[in-house]
Amino acid sequence: MDLRDAFATNLRRLRNAKGLAQDDLAYEAGVSRSYLSQLEKGAFYASLKIIGRLADALEIEAVELLRTPPKKGARTR
Repeated sequence: MDLRDAFATNLRRLRNAKGLAQDDLAYEAGVSRSYLSQLEKGAFYASLKIIGRLADALEIEAVELLRTPPKKGARTR
């Protein structure tokens, strides 16, 4: 999984965990809903500025959006 795919997966997962619709998160982050949709599909790259705005809107640290999931069978601490 590349970083863009990890970002897209995390963004969608974290938005859903907060119970936010795409429209709501897009409004809070100051981006269009269609742009947010494309980010969640992994179609667009996000700038650091946008990652920061999305993290602020989700009330999380930006690193949570970039964290790659552990590989299957990998040991975790």
